[in-house]
Amino acid sequence: MMGRFGQAKREGANLLPNLQSVVTPMTMKTRLLPSLSVFFPLALAVLVLTFTSGCLAVAVGAGASAVAWVRGELRTTVNGNFDKTVAAANKAVRQLEFVKISESKDALLAIIVARNAADKKIQIKIENVGGALTNVKIRVGIIGDEPVSLALLEKIRANL
Repeated sequence: MMGRFGQAKREGANLLPNLQSVVTPMTMKTRLLPSLSVFFPLALAVLVLTFTSGCLAVAVGAGASAVAWVRGELRTTVNGNFDKTVAAANKAVRQLEFVKISESKDALLAIIVARNAADKKIQIKIENVGGALTNVKIRVGIIGDEPVSLALLEKIRANL
């Protein structure tokens, strides 16, 4: 009996060709390489974007100094001496009804740790730059919370 393409067709013979002759390790490798060569750069790009996101600068208020949002931390320099800025930060924590956990202070650095109603840790670092300028760094939670950080900074500035 003859098949469609002029080949002899036997009763009970397997009509599919031998799979070992069609799928060789080389063809499997060439089939996997294009998908892997697309997957790894894509995965790398996602990781890079994930770990570098959140780096932008924001201007707050008219005539205010620059505010930087860097890796979940709000950073700025305020016009006010060190002791007045520490007092303004403590007053802002009370005004926003955060629970103050601890405060440590020396002549160059003050760190205030508080918690909000969502039980997020709020850390305020105040660094003495000298004169009438003071660096303020605010971090809310592990990855940062920009709206809460900005609200806290506005209260600190209002209290200066």
